[in-house]
Amino acid sequence: MQYRDLLLGAAGCFVATALIMPFYISWLRRLKAGQSIREEGPESHMSKAGTPTMGGLAFIAAGAIFTIIFAGCSKEILVIVGALLAFGTLGFLDDIVKVSMKRNLGLTAGQKILLQIIIALALALYGTGGKFTGNLWIPFVNSEVNMGVLYVPFIAFVIVAMVNSVNLTDGLDGLAGFTSFVVCVAFTIIAIGTGFADIAVFPAVLASGIAGFLIFNRYPAKIFMGDTGSLAIGGSLAAVAIVIDKEMLLPVAGGIFVLEALSVIIQVVSFKTRGKRVFKMAPLHHHFELSGYKETKVVGLFTFITVVLSAAAVFIAI
Repeated sequence: MQYRDLLLGAAGCFVATALIMPFYISWLRRLKAGQSIREEGPESHMSKAGTPTMGGLAFIAAGAIFTIIFAGCSKEILVIVGALLAFGTLGFLDDIVKVSMKRNLGLTAGQKILLQIIIALALALYGTGGKFTGNLWIPFVNSEVNMGVLYVPFIAFVIVAMVNSVNLTDGLDGLAGFTSFVVCVAFTIIAIGTGFADIAVFPAVLASGIAGFLIFNRYPAKIFMGDTGSLAIGGSLAAVAIVIDKEMLLPVAGGIFVLEALSVIIQVVSFKTRGKRVFKMAPLHHHFELSGYKETKVVGLFTFITVVLSAAAVFIAI
């Protein structure tokens, strides 16, 4: 019964997202809700200015609706859908500021981090009041460590880290979409294989919604997911991993997200301490671009790496 629900929910979300997108893109164009490109970015990206953004709103809405219909409203599902909607709303506010001010920067970094922490802590406190045990599963050794009171701040850290990592990956046509799709599929398999078939409905539905979106987001993109989509994906994927007690597999399956975030941290620290840049440009995908790789090649390479890492995560879990 649960597998039928999973398939129906995924199919429904894909069809709904794919059908909605053309009308949504047309509506955004009429509103002139286009993306502003940062001046310090690669010159090849300047032609993308004005491309409609906030595309994530379509698969967020479809994902939430089809998850509730086919997975119900258990506490765990509410945590996951809550993460999707809360971070999607935060990203939407950020995108609205960018569009209305006609600039690449939306909310300030301090505002975004503070709001992300508040949302993450709220989700962690709500979730730990239920089945969350405070035990952290350690892969490879297959043992658990009880974190006690540190578990709540740890959950909040995992969520915030994942949200920002996926957000940093969203810099090339289809990059965040294809890599997130693969990680969603991996966690669908992991959830099923570890006895969480009901929870598996969500990553399956989200993967299908992203697939419907990618029809229009692959190179050359007709629409961008914006922070609306990337923050929602990061937050909800982290919530899935936490609910099924597989938090430590996030950096395995989402290794590309980790590398993108690390490249920014390394670049900033190196420039501030030594006055030198390690990469031609951060995040990492821009370094590859400026090294002569075509945008589609970078997306293909990063997606392939994500497939390999996600397969490893599934193997470790099951």
